[in-house]
Order: sequence, then C-alpha cells, then structure tokens
Amino acid sequence: MTDKLTPQVRIILATVLSFLFFALYDHFFIPKNPPLTENTSLEQNATPSTTTSAPEVKSASSADVASAPMGSAKESEIITTIKAAGYEVQIDRLGRIAKFYLEEGKYKDDKGERFQLIDASQSLLPLEIRFSDKNVNADAFVMSYSADKSNVDVTENGSSVVLTQTLGSVNITKTLTFFPSGKYDLHIKLSTPKEYFVSPGFRPSVAVDGYTFHGALIKKSDGTVKTIDDGSAKGDERFSNAKVVAGADKYYTTFFYELDKGLESVVSVGKDKDPLLFVKGNEDFKLSGYIGPKEHVKLKAINPELTDVVEYGFFTFIAKPLFKLLAYLHGIFGNWGWAIVAMTIIVRLVLYPLTYKGMVSMNKLKELAPKVKELQKKYGDDKQKLNMHMMELYKKHGANPMGGCLPILLQIPVFFAVYRVLQNAIELKGAAWIFWVQDLAIKDPYFILPVLMGITMFLHQRITPTTFTDPMQEKIMKFLPLIFTFFFVTFPAGLTLYWFTNNLASIVQQFYVNKLFAKKHEEQKVEK
Repeated sequence: MTDKLTPQVRIILATVLSFLFFALYDHFFIPKNPPLTENTSLEQNATPSTTTSAPEVKSASSADVASAPMGSAKESEIITTIKAAGYEVQIDRLGRIAKFYLEEGKYKDDKGERFQLIDASQSLLPLEIRFSDKNVNADAFVMSYSADKSNVDVTENGSSVVLTQTLGSVNITKTLTFFPSGKYDLHIKLSTPKEYFVSPGFRPSVAVDGYTFHGALIKKSDGTVKTIDDGSAKGDERFSNAKVVAGADKYYTTFFYELDKGLESVVSVGKDKDPLLFVKGNEDFKLSGYIGPKEHVKLKAINPELTDVVEYGFFTFIAKPLFKLLAYLHGIFGNWGWAIVAMTIIVRLVLYPLTYKGMVSMNKLKELAPKVKELQKKYGDDKQKLNMHMMELYKKHGANPMGGCLPILLQIPVFFAVYRVLQNAIELKGAAWIFWVQDLAIKDPYFILPVLMGITMFLHQRITPTTFTDPMQEKIMKFLPLIFTFFFVTFPAGLTLYWFTNNLASIVQQFYVNKLFAKKHEEQKVEK
C-alpha cells in the first residue's frame, strides 16, 4: 500500500507522525528518573543517604571536588528559619538550605500542602561547601554552624543572617541576605585561604517528566547556554566565567549567578550520571542565587539575563519571542486562556501567506484529479511513463504536487515552538480560562476541549480538497481526528486550547480559499 501513497499524503503523514512523536514522548516513554508531579513529595525521589556520594572530579585548576561523607544527606538539625511572603527557607547545622517551601496558593497540592523544592534527603543541598583538603572537608560535615538569628522575616529591602563555623584554624562566615523575590546574596569569608567549592544544590524534583528538560544549565561567558540533561553528565565539564549555574526541572530552579566577573564552575557526576554543580570560591567570595519557580516576570525583575534558565529546547530561538508575545497579550486580556487564543490567531495571520499557497495548490491538484486518474488507468503498468505524463500535466496547469506540503513543513518549527512554550510556561499553572477550565497547565477535567479539537479537525478535513486515488489512503486520513482526540485527552488544557483555536482558524481560511476558487469557476463558466 505504501507504494500507492502520493507524495502529499506521505509528507502529511510524516508531519503528523513527527508531531505525535515529540508531543507524546513524555506520556509513553518511561524517563530515566521516576516521573513526579507537583503533588509528589520529594522524599519519594530522594537519593538514599547511605548509597550516594559525589565522585571526585578535577576542576579547572586541577583540584579535587571532595566527596561528601557517607550519611551527610540525612536530615540535620535546623538552626535558622527564613520566612517571606512567597517562601520559607530552613538552614541546617551544616550551613546548607535543607528545606525550601513555596507559600503562594497555586503552589499547593489538593490537600493544601506546600510544594517543597529542596529537601534535606537530597544528595547535594544549596550552599553546601566541599574543601579540596580532605581533612578539612571531613570536619566541615561534622562541625556545626551557629546562626546569629534563629528566625528571620524577609523585608522589602532584604534581611540577613550570619552563619559561622570553625574548622580547626579555619573560620568560615556565610552572610546570607534574602529578598522577597526568592533571590539571595551570599558572602563567604575564610580566615585562612583554603580551596573549596560551593554548590547551588541538586535541581528541584517537583515537576519531572520524560520530555521537558531537567538537569543542569550553564549560561557561559559569551551568553550561550549549555544544557546537561540528567543521566548525561560526564564529570569533565568545566566552564570559566559562567554567568549562571543552574539546576532545573520543568517548572522550578535553583541557581547561582554572577553576571560581571562570572563563576568558575565544575560539573560533577551524581547518581545515575545526574549533573551536580559546583563553583570555585575564595577567601572573600560573593555571588547571588535564586530558588523558586521559573516565572519570566520574576526572573526578569531580578535581571533580564536570568530568563535564559527557562529552556525551550531546539526551537528556543522561536519559542522565546512567542512567549514574549503571549505575555504581552496576557497584559492586555488579563487572562492566559484568551492570550493563547489571540496568540494562535496572530501566528495564523503571520503564516497565512504560506498557508494560502498550500491551500491554493491543493485546490489545483483536486481539479486535476480526474485527469490524473485517466493517466493512471492508461499508464498504470508503466510507472516511468505515468510519472512523465503527470509532470507534464502539472506543468501545463501550473500545479505543484509538493506545493500543498512544503508550506506545512515550513510551519512545523513554529508549531513545535508553540508546543514547547505552552508545555514549559509555569505561568499557566493555576491560571483559569473560562467556566470549567480552571487550570491551563493540567488536562481538561471534562474532556470538552479535546472533543471540540477532534470535531474541528474532522470538519477541516471535510472541507479541504484532497487528491486521494486510493480508498485506503482516505481511510487513514479520516482516522487522524479520532487519534488526535484520544491523545489530547491527557494534554494540558492550554495546549489543547491552542490546537482547537488553530483548527477554527484553519476552517475559516479554508472556507475563504474554497469561496475564491468557486468564484473563479463561475467566472470561467461565464467566459465560456
């Protein structure tokens, strides 16, 4: 049967299958790490403290990032608690951020429990220091820090806490200043110079799936971004003067940044080859950090360069402008759902010239379909002659057999970019559209949008000219709306809304083109 498929049908099928592969990968491929949801406790994915320690790797200065002693990942005594309107931080006796909770309403599960981005049972915690001197390093995981305050309430201008630790002849002072946005400033001072590395911690594990990015992200000195997916760390990655050193899951991140001088960063290998991030410090070391959701507005308010931690994959160069457009439209409508609808219409209008060419080409091919059938009957046994006469026919009437498919192929990057934007935008979490859709980041609870999407896809098929010469080809294409409906049942409502709106726009455009051709036929009849 595949020999009978026309070039148009083959490309359309390839396009559909390509979309299904990428869009459904996270639903049907088992990720290397167990998938978690926002309702899942971090402890379920915690690295056992008795089995894991970070291997040693060489830094850019050929010094070792020492391993953490066995048992260092277990829950430790909390010495100070920092509270802000949007988050709560707990620091343990080893001077690390042992727990980080989000306080905003949309970051709570169905039971009202706060999302926890950092958990003490992780193999690597934010602010953890590892010394190259193994004796000092061993003491660092035994001797406790003291805090000048046991409770800190974060004010608008920032609130500080000072942590001190004594390791023999070395006194360590960590001064932390927290801000309402989730940003913090870190100042580390050593009384005696010792080589050490400090970490922003292992990535949050709240929103992990098998398709969206989770792992390490480094914004290099030249502004380019390097990503290291979980399971692909090699242990020899080093980045001099890195601007941002981040660990991230789909929606949340923890990172260090220094946008002027940069950070000397090292990537170590953790359990299952997951990347563990460190930056090299000195006796008087300053940097800034952030823990929280990858909200574009919040990150941009801290510094526009930090928005690069929102990762869209291969189509980032298209996805970023699309998200800016979406955010702009949200500012106009005040509703992310209507912003998606408006963005879809704008994208369709921009792509209209390509779409129009494809539709016109398909109409021309439909007109020639009877003549193509005659040629197939006449030269059915001689493919060479058949192809030659078909090309002559197309050339004579100004039709291009690939004309209906090339515009589709050119639009694929845009469609995938929109898909990635809607999959990665935490702004859609907890965002209502209308009536029954109260969260655009999760599936439609009543499956209304997937059904409407399937119906509009079917209607668009019915009014679109086809050039099928084989009944089996037609049956395959007729089943596509049903297949898409089935798959979109589990997709986020925001993504389904985009596809439904896109189908409506396609129907309007197809009606317009069909009307133009009908008018052209009437004029030709009058001339005759």
